[in-house]
Amino acid sequence: MDSRSEVPPDTLPVELTPEGVEVTYQDGRRVFYRGVPAKVAGSVRTAPGKDVHVLVTDEDERRGVLVYANERKTEDSILEDTGVGRVLLDRGEEAAVFPGVTVRERQLRVEVETDPGMVDGRVFVFEEDEMGERSFELVAEDAAEDDSTGDVRDADGRGGTAEDGSAGS
Repeated sequence: MDSRSEVPPDTLPVELTPEGVEVTYQDGRRVFYRGVPAKVAGSVRTAPGKDVHVLVTDEDERRGVLVYANERKTEDSILEDTGVGRVLLDRGEEAAVFPGVTVRERQLRVEVETDPGMVDGRVFVFEEDEMGERSFELVAEDAAEDDSTGDVRDADGRGGTAEDGSAGS
């Protein structure tokens, strides 16, 4: 496999629908993340070995930046043509993908954390592989408490609920 590098993201059109989240790449193709993302307070740690995409929208929720975390399959030129960014992390490393949004490598998992006071738009985390996909929206603590689902922060079920604050511990 050829060496891959980090790629800065471009701003892309975004559409939030009741069925999910659609992002239009610079080359005109579209990706659709199905389902309403589960609201989680502050951070989420994905299951190991999943493809992880982080979308940060602007305040009006019509544009955003999409970044792949630790994705090493796609050639740099393809990402550059689509406007999707990529951040590569070594064990224990972290990087800011957007002001107020940090990704960390945690033992083959990706942890995404947000500071809601620094982000004007919304932050979505999508994890997927050939077995399925899950989506999360990182929100302030009070917004997660308003969501009645009590979603678990760890995508593989480890940790507690977003309501009791023990998720991902």
